[in-house]
Amino acid sequence: MPDLLDPPTRPRSPSLLRRSLAASTGEGVFAEVLNACAGGAVLTGWALHLGGGPLAVGALGALPSLAQVLHLPAAWVTTSLGRRRVALFTVALSRQAWLPLVFLPFLPLGPHARLAILLAVAALSSALAVVGNNAWVAWMGDLVPAPVRGRYFGRRAAACTVGGTLAALAAGFALDRARALDREAAALSLLALVGCIAGAATTFLMARQHEPGEPRPQPSHSRLEAAAAPFLDQRIRALLGYQALWSAAIGLTSSLFTVHMLQNLGMGYGLIAVQGSLIAALRVLVAPHWGRAIDRAGAKPVLVACSIGICAIPLVWLLPAPGRLWPVVLDALMTGLLWSGHSLASFALPLSVAPRAGRPFYLSALSATSGLAFALASGAGGAIAALLPRTVTVLGHPAFGLHLLFLATFAGRVAATVVSLRILEPESVPVGRFLDQIARAPAAAWGHRRRQAQTPDGS
Repeated sequence: MPDLLDPPTRPRSPSLLRRSLAASTGEGVFAEVLNACAGGAVLTGWALHLGGGPLAVGALGALPSLAQVLHLPAAWVTTSLGRRRVALFTVALSRQAWLPLVFLPFLPLGPHARLAILLAVAALSSALAVVGNNAWVAWMGDLVPAPVRGRYFGRRAAACTVGGTLAALAAGFALDRARALDREAAALSLLALVGCIAGAATTFLMARQHEPGEPRPQPSHSRLEAAAAPFLDQRIRALLGYQALWSAAIGLTSSLFTVHMLQNLGMGYGLIAVQGSLIAALRVLVAPHWGRAIDRAGAKPVLVACSIGICAIPLVWLLPAPGRLWPVVLDALMTGLLWSGHSLASFALPLSVAPRAGRPFYLSALSATSGLAFALASGAGGAIAALLPRTVTVLGHPAFGLHLLFLATFAGRVAATVVSLRILEPESVPVGRFLDQIARAPAAAWGHRRRQAQTPDGS
């Protein structure tokens, strides 16, 4: 398929750029549909349906991040074969790797064999996705003009969130209904099929995006130097440290919040999907604002500000109990508001810091560091959770065993946030000034509205 994988490089024109950006937004929406049908709570549902416990759930949660260690060979492949070609081929394969799950519930196999197939499919998809993501991010770094990068990805994130939320709601309620009818296996199989169809749509849309001009291939000895350069570059050493600490802190409990909601709080998939929809609604509302903030102030101050707020989220999870679920709403509000900005800043910051010629290797270093830290912590969190009693007594008060891990992730997030203050980003606004602007924003908005109301024509 030479026309699909290796089109001629064409100069950037407004119409061609608009078509590519629109296709990228559509590709992201369908990718979120795939994630809703084959990842997140549904993947946890697969593990629990096949008889896996917290250890299996932790292993599944660790796989995507453990696969990040493949970023270094992925960067090598990207610089050798071309960003667009590698992204198209490997992303397409990663999203069709879920196809065996369509047939898994009906195969004449024991529960352990089925669980092994589930882990193998998730591992294969994660490995291919890492290679594709390295190429895709390097591709998008040149395709999207830097002055509007934050705003574009903010709008793209909002559109993706809408699509992913609707798909997650449908998947969650479908699974709850199927469980009530004892048809959970058939529902999981159908969701896997829908996910693969959505994955095929992403390949079609990604193929409509043009190549804006690729850096010249480097000789082998230059690639070796490029692979080592990120670890020697003072500009990103603090960013590497932050990525490692932050990813370890997040990975410790990332897959356990869903287990906590299902097993300890008695929440069904539908209620989890409702919580996810509230998070998504907030992300849709605030993502464009965070994008504009990144374009104006830089990615670092947004990253630090959001990290500070995200530190408090694990403490919120100490409050809910069966019959007292209002803190879950508070978590949704904080998660939707803060993780939206954090995700955009985490994406934009490496593109701002890394030089264009060595960008795939800088991205590989950052992703491999964070992925390995996340994977090790996620595996450790799952193993520790399997050893913890379901309930404990702390200072004479009943609590869940997972609360101990929630306190550990809080401490890790605080440590990572302190390191984030040392990150270097050219021309970004000082963090203190940005935090002061955020603190003054509500009062400024209120004063602006009062002045408008006091003028006769409201102008």
